[in-house]
Amino acid sequence: MSDWWRGAVIYQIYPRSFQDTNGDGIGDIPGITRRLEHVAKLGADAIWISPVYPSPMQDMGYDVADYTGIDPVFGTLADFDAMLAEAHRLGLKVIVDQVLSHSSDRHPWFEESRMSRDNPKADWYVWADPRPDGSPPNNWLSVFGGSAWEWEARRRQYYLHNFLTSQPDLDFHNPAVQDALLESVRFWLERGVDGFRLDVVNFYVHDPELRDNPALKNNWDRPAVNPYDMQDHRWDKSQPGTIDFIRRLRALIEEYDARTLMGEIGDSQRAMELMADYTRGADRLHKAYSFEFLGNDYSPDFFRTRIAGFFEAAPDGWPTWSFSNHDVIRHVTRWAPRAADQGALARQAAALLLSFEGSVCLYQGEELGLPEADILYEELTDPPGIRFWPDYKGRDGCRTPMPWDDALPGCGFTEARPWLPVKPPHRALAVAAQERDPASTLAFYRAMLAWRRGSRALRAGRTRFLDVADPVLAFARAAEGDALTCVFNLSPEPVALGADGFALAEAAPAQAAALEDGRLALGPNGFAFLREGSGGGRLGRTGS
Repeated sequence: MSDWWRGAVIYQIYPRSFQDTNGDGIGDIPGITRRLEHVAKLGADAIWISPVYPSPMQDMGYDVADYTGIDPVFGTLADFDAMLAEAHRLGLKVIVDQVLSHSSDRHPWFEESRMSRDNPKADWYVWADPRPDGSPPNNWLSVFGGSAWEWEARRRQYYLHNFLTSQPDLDFHNPAVQDALLESVRFWLERGVDGFRLDVVNFYVHDPELRDNPALKNNWDRPAVNPYDMQDHRWDKSQPGTIDFIRRLRALIEEYDARTLMGEIGDSQRAMELMADYTRGADRLHKAYSFEFLGNDYSPDFFRTRIAGFFEAAPDGWPTWSFSNHDVIRHVTRWAPRAADQGALARQAAALLLSFEGSVCLYQGEELGLPEADILYEELTDPPGIRFWPDYKGRDGCRTPMPWDDALPGCGFTEARPWLPVKPPHRALAVAAQERDPASTLAFYRAMLAWRRGSRALRAGRTRFLDVADPVLAFARAAEGDALTCVFNLSPEPVALGADGFALAEAAPAQAAALEDGRLALGPNGFAFLREGSGGGRLGRTGS
């Protein structure tokens, strides 16, 4: 099926933390191959693998030194090919991370570019002269703190880096740069990968006039932890020229059967607008996702406005939704104030996410209900965590190793000392422990994924939000004669609604839900899937 990606459930694997097989404490590609059965049994349609390219690992692989190789810490190209073959045998598609906006400063392209202003790669990166006083050319800031410009004495110029100083930005205004990056994409297409997750796709193109970003209109009572959040990023990213390169990418993968492009939108101010813009029509990304649902808001109005807003802006576009990934605090921890208990929240979040119209990304360990790990300062590896401690503790807390077996050292992830520690709360939620419990979060994820796969309404149905009061979110989805009404109590307090003409959907997952005499009672973080009777149904306002 050429549109297999539409409605697909994609399981994100963070290779360093998935499974170690060679005893160095770091996950590797043979480890991914060994654990693919777990993903297939879960019921996912595809895996997304974070970068495994050669890298100095200043940003854990998102600083690429070779776009067409494998870092020895993860294995070899032969290991990758074996993993790809096993995934396909199990019916799993494989999506790889492509970090095209910037490279490592160890990449041969940059090592040549920085040497002079007149070498063959001189204009492959974003270079600019200093102001007369020697300061950077404008006020752009790095996501990871400080100026987005770094001085290079050999050229007597600054280079742009939206992230670490060791991650210089490639210049997409140069057609030769685009051509080279497209060839690196073709390399992986020829190996048989099924698609690409495009890291910070909206960072590709910058304003060639290098205009200063204005201040963000916000009533700051004091500066943000990271000053980056105080700017309106009008000129350093999300530029119109990005669409032109996306069209070239799409044209390339259309030369191959059933491949897909999924873009990450890194823009807190224009995320939904960009998601819609980048996916509308037939010559752009197949789907895009943003950080919209990776924050702290867990309210009905938030989910309703974002989902409805996307489809209003791009009725022919396609979103991908996720609650956790390798860059944010795990959602079981973020949304704890709206939860009765950790397990109830984990199960409700799964049912909610897997009921949304669009595709879905699940992050490894999410299916176990893992909370954010409490990482000590001396255990940190993440540069922004080290820089902004203690107000921001970085991303290590969501990147700790998968706990496979509570009875083994290293929880079955490694026999050596793991690169990040496995904390006791994660050991208690290990896969083996949950396999022994038929009421576990893992068992629920499997059931919910199977329910979604068997439901035409959840796979392909359009969404109609229903008018019920906070803290209840309710929406109807229908496709090909299959209709469901999905009702969620997004709070730790019980609620009740009138539900005349409805019945609980047979064999559907549910939690703390009872329907009797036209009254739907939902306990803390309760949810239910309903079907209307022949005379129709009507949901009432929230009651006590």
